[in-house]
Amino acid sequence: MAMRYICVYCGSNPGSRPEFAQAARALGETLARKGLGLVYGGGNVGLMGMLADAALKAGTEVIGVIPEDLVQREVAHSGLTTLHEVSSMHERKSLMCGLADGFIAMPGGFGTLDEIMEMVTWRQLGYHQKHCGLLNVAGYYDDFLRFLDGAVKSGLILKDHRSLVIAEQDADRLIEQLLAEVTGAVKEKWGERV
Repeated sequence: MAMRYICVYCGSNPGSRPEFAQAARALGETLARKGLGLVYGGGNVGLMGMLADAALKAGTEVIGVIPEDLVQREVAHSGLTTLHEVSSMHERKSLMCGLADGFIAMPGGFGTLDEIMEMVTWRQLGYHQKHCGLLNVAGYYDDFLRFLDGAVKSGLILKDHRSLVIAEQDADRLIEQLLAEVTGAVKEKWGERV
């Protein structure tokens, strides 16, 4: 199955480092250059807006998914190819998962972490077979990656499951890994510990 859409989670704020904005714009352009459409949270502000604007300007399809009660707060983007308004965050995450063939988290806050970790968990449980990655801009996810490694050492995440979170500093390399065919089933969560 050919990959057509990448879902990107990122901040509705721009963050304090210029590298975040540069990476959001570059990722939008990279998706277009690789012939991939963007699925994202539908906002017109922060890194979300920069990402969508860059992808649109570069000529690729951009699909937004936003809960009705966030249309005003996240300022729904009015220039998207398609904007889906949904009734809840759960419906948002479910629809984004269904539309996308892989997932990337850029720098963001609680919502970004919630969204990407839910997709990793769904992959771990076998609800989908799509790759999940972190675009580790300026080392933003370094501490989180150390946390995951510590959870493996503590016996709370299996080594096989730790590999479900791909991390790269470069968007091209990350997308290439997301495009790689998913092979084999994920080791059973409650099976033998590794």
